[in-house]
Amino acid sequence: MPPQLHQSSLPILNPLLRFSPPSSPDNPKHQTESKIKMPKFTVRKLIPLLIFVLSSLSVLRLLRISYKSSSSASKSSSSTTFRLSPAESSQHLRANEGPSALTEKEQKFLSDTIARRSPCNVLVFGFAPQYLMLSSINTRGITVILDDEPAKIMIPKAKVNPNNTRIYSLKYHQMEVKNAYNLLRHARANPTCAPKMNNLQQGSPHCKMELKDLPLEVHNIKWDVIVVDGPRGDNLEAPGRMGSIYTAAALAREGSSNSTTDVLVHDVHRTAEKWLSWEFLCQENLVSAKGNFWKFRIKGQSNASRFCSPETVLIRY
Repeated sequence: MPPQLHQSSLPILNPLLRFSPPSSPDNPKHQTESKIKMPKFTVRKLIPLLIFVLSSLSVLRLLRISYKSSSSASKSSSSTTFRLSPAESSQHLRANEGPSALTEKEQKFLSDTIARRSPCNVLVFGFAPQYLMLSSINTRGITVILDDEPAKIMIPKAKVNPNNTRIYSLKYHQMEVKNAYNLLRHARANPTCAPKMNNLQQGSPHCKMELKDLPLEVHNIKWDVIVVDGPRGDNLEAPGRMGSIYTAAALAREGSSNSTTDVLVHDVHRTAEKWLSWEFLCQENLVSAKGNFWKFRIKGQSNASRFCSPETVLIRY
């Protein structure tokens, strides 16, 4: 007979720890705790974050490259300023001298022309700093420079040999480039514009091509070389070189047929310079060219009634 269990009178103590069975996956409480402890990241949610990170890195890299490039460029430009080669220095000088500046080839072309005839008498229409070198080449000759802008010709006296170089200010009496063709027609139709030196000396009012108020020594000297590089003539409203080319042609024809004058016209790529050079200096007298320089060799013929042979006139109207 089994022993009988007697009920104890001691109270039943509850355990300090309770262990509950694990919840089933279907239990809502289990799902909530899982979301808190292990958040789920889908691919769709990661894509915007990834794009943001990559974009930020790209922007930072671009800023870094730009900063390095600007720094290296500034260093390069500062060093280049002090390391210009002779050719680059000459180009930089020409870029700041305006429309009358000569290239290296043109400057050598002019220098060689004067050196072959030195000592000689040189007349220049138009001033540029490069023309001061003519004085050093033509040390025993005479160099006269005429320009219409007094501010340009205010240079230190040390740069000019006072014994053989003079610079004068000359007004061109409103001969604008836009009037070049009308002046050309006037010169053809007016007999007083014939290449006679007394027209220039007397200042005939009938020929509009004449330059007035020329220094007296311009008329009193027989010129071996005449350079036409002024006035500007670089736009329709600017003073043109009609009077300069006409005057150079008349002065070059002064004297006997045994004498010759080299006339060099700059900027012949421009229409007005071409027209006037063909009309008064003549194609048959063109002996050489370099860049935008044409050189004409004119024989003395003071009593000539016209500048060019009829066969060589190239401008028709």
